[in-house]
Amino acid sequence: MDRKKILLVDDSSTVLLMERMILSKSAYDVVTAKDGLEGVEKALAERPDLILMDVVMPRMDGFEACRKLREAEETASIPVIMVTTRGELASVETGYASGCNDYVTKPINGLELLAKVRSCLGQ
Repeated sequence: MDRKKILLVDDSSTVLLMERMILSKSAYDVVTAKDGLEGVEKALAERPDLILMDVVMPRMDGFEACRKLREAEETASIPVIMVTTRGELASVETGYASGCNDYVTKPINGLELLAKVRSCLGQ
């Protein structure tokens, strides 16, 4: 079975660490980026199978990054799961409008995250 590559995009190193820990329980290769701009660059360079995208980040937020990914032919079909705080639930519609496939809320529930990751990867 091919190992799936997942790109984590979040400006919080704590969140990145936590997502990495959750995903390390399964056989995924993990790549990280610190903001939306770097996330888009890494997505183009690394061609991940899935992207976990924070919403609120410096330089470029998750929605804009998601739209950029959808505009580029190379990344248009990569599933994106938005990671949002409960207070931003109203922005979920914006997330879907910008092309995300699903979303999880912070604080992240490991089982929920893994379930959504597997679902988006068709596992």
